[in-house]
Amino acid sequence: MRGDGSHRLRGGPPRPSPVHAGRRPLAPPPPAGRPLTRIPLRPSLTVIVHRVRYGRRAPDRNGSGRTTATARHRRQQEVAVMADAITVSVLGTGIMGAAMARNIARAGHRVRVWNRTRAKAEPLAAEGAHVACTPAEAVEGADVVLTILYDGPATLDAMRQAAPSLRPGVAWAQSTTAGVEAVGELADFARRHGLAFFDAPVLGTRQPAEAGQLVVLAAGPAEARDQVKPVFDAVGSRTVWTGEDGAQASATRLKLVVNSWVLAATHGTAEALALAKALGVDPQGLLDAVEGGPLDMGYLRAKSALILNGDLTSPSFAVSTAEKDARLIVQAGEGAGVRLDVAAAGAERFRRAAAQGHGGDDMAASYYASFDDDASAR
Repeated sequence: MRGDGSHRLRGGPPRPSPVHAGRRPLAPPPPAGRPLTRIPLRPSLTVIVHRVRYGRRAPDRNGSGRTTATARHRRQQEVAVMADAITVSVLGTGIMGAAMARNIARAGHRVRVWNRTRAKAEPLAAEGAHVACTPAEAVEGADVVLTILYDGPATLDAMRQAAPSLRPGVAWAQSTTAGVEAVGELADFARRHGLAFFDAPVLGTRQPAEAGQLVVLAAGPAEARDQVKPVFDAVGSRTVWTGEDGAQASATRLKLVVNSWVLAATHGTAEALALAKALGVDPQGLLDAVEGGPLDMGYLRAKSALILNGDLTSPSFAVSTAEKDARLIVQAGEGAGVRLDVAAAGAERFRRAAAQGHGGDDMAASYYASFDDDASAR
C-alpha cells in the first residue's frame, strides 16, 4: 500500500484502496526533511464538563467503539447544566451561608464566596468555589449576589465594600435576618446602584440548610425573579412569595413572626426541663405525658434531646444569633404599637445564657439561663 492510500498492481495504473473508496484520499506524506506537525485535538464541551465533575473521562463507549445511549444522555444533561449555569456570589459563610453556597455549587453554578473570617470560607474551595479576599473580589462577574451575614449593619458594610465591582442589573438576594428598618436601608443601597433587590430570608437551621430544604420567603420584582430562581431552587424546597417590592420588607416581617413562635417554643422547652430538674421530675415524664396529643411535636423532642444529652456545642442556631433576632422581634413589635413580653423576656434569657459562656451553643442552651451556674443545671 502506498502512502497516498492507493494500491499499485504490477504493470498497471494505481487504483483506489477499497478502504478509502468514495472518500477524500489521505494527504501525501511531507517532503523529506520537513518535520511532521502535530495537531492537538480539542476535547468537546461535554468531555470538559465530565472531567471537571468527575476528574476523568467517562467510560462512554461500548466494545464496538460506539457511544452508548446512556453516555449520550449523560452528556446532554451535562451540557444543559453548563448552559444554565450562572455566577453566584455568597457573602457570609457561617452555618447557613456555607451550606447554601455548597448546594448552589452542587447545582452546577459558579460560586464565589467571601467571609470576614476567611477560614470559614476556605472549605468551600473543595466544592469548586472561588474563595475571595474581599467582597469586591467576590462579586466580580456575578449574576446574583446572596448575602447572609449577622445583621443589617454587617450586610450594608459588606455591600459598600463590594460596590466597586457591582454591575447594574445584578440581582441581590438579601437573606440576612436584618429587621424591618434595616431592610429599607439595604433596599435604598440597591436602588442607588441599580440592583434588583430581593428581601429573601429563609426558614430553617443547619440540617435543612445542608439538605437544600430551606423555605425561602421572598419579595422582589416579578420581572427579575427568573434571575434568582436557580439560587432559590438550589437552597430551598420551596419559595413563598410575599410581594413585589423588597423595600417593604414583607418577607422579613413574616420571618420575624415565624421566629417569634420558634423562639417561644425553644424557651418553653428549656424552662419546662429546668422546672422538671428543680422539682425532681423525670424529664421523660414530660415527653410521655404529651405523646400523641396536640401538645406533642417534633421540635419539643429534638430540643429536649439536645438539652438532656448535653449536645449543644454543634449549634443549629446559636444563642448569640437568637438573641439578636429576639431583639429585632421586640423592636418590630414596638414599632407597630404592640408589646411582646414573652419575646423580651426570651431575649434576656439568651443574654444570660451567653454571659454564662453559651453564646456559641445551640439556642436550646436557654436552659442554662434558669440556673445560677452550669453545675446547678446538671
